[in-house]
Amino acid sequence: MSTLTVSLVQFDITWQQPDDNFRRLNRVIHPLTGHTDLIILPEMFSTGFTMDPETWFEEPEGPAYVWLHTMAGRTGACIAGSYIVRDNGKYFNRLLYVFPDGREYVYDKRHLFRMGEEHLHYTPGNQRIVIPFRNFRIKPFICYDLRFPVWIRSRNDADLLIFVANWPASRRNVWNILLKARAIENQMYVAGVNRTGKDGRNISYSGDSAVISPKGEILASLETGREGVLTCSIDLNELQRFREKFPVHLDADDFTLFA
Repeated sequence: MSTLTVSLVQFDITWQQPDDNFRRLNRVIHPLTGHTDLIILPEMFSTGFTMDPETWFEEPEGPAYVWLHTMAGRTGACIAGSYIVRDNGKYFNRLLYVFPDGREYVYDKRHLFRMGEEHLHYTPGNQRIVIPFRNFRIKPFICYDLRFPVWIRSRNDADLLIFVANWPASRRNVWNILLKARAIENQMYVAGVNRTGKDGRNISYSGDSAVISPKGEILASLETGREGVLTCSIDLNELQRFREKFPVHLDADDFTLFA
């Protein structure tokens, strides 16, 4: 199959109220059943971007884990989003990517946002992952990772980059530019999902969720500041034709990435 239908869920996360966020997302996601292949949620979708992991953490197979597995099974679509996990006594901002059949992939946020003191509360991840799905190769990342092109850099080893975020409205221009930059330099599709509203620290978020083409074009986007769901199809054959016509990756520099 050469196409993949992706749905981005942009919403105002209720501050530190997981059960309320699960209920709200149930209503939003249910209509997507049978109409999409992949559902992507914002960063820390169950709590908001809190620096109180000691209170809001889950064990590796806690409520958000169970909810993601349940929704994947109900909708028949893969679903991805990050939440707070305590694993072996350490706290992680962890993205879980779940298949309808229960298979899963885990990515722990590598770059912790020191200006928000995330590095004082969470442990950074040290592994990039590639998720095979419908002939696509997918790499997931979390928010601040977007600023670090070396960590993200691919050499024709992925087709879609996912970024889940709580990216403040005050830096929305940077978000929009970097999504396009990561798509262009890696010659691949990019899906960026951000929240809206205002969190418990009085920080505002503009959303600006979008799907970007390998040429840096906006294929689809959600209205700034408004909750909503964006569903967009991307075409692997089209991507491969572009890479064959303009094979930038063949001239890319070799490098070794250490954790």
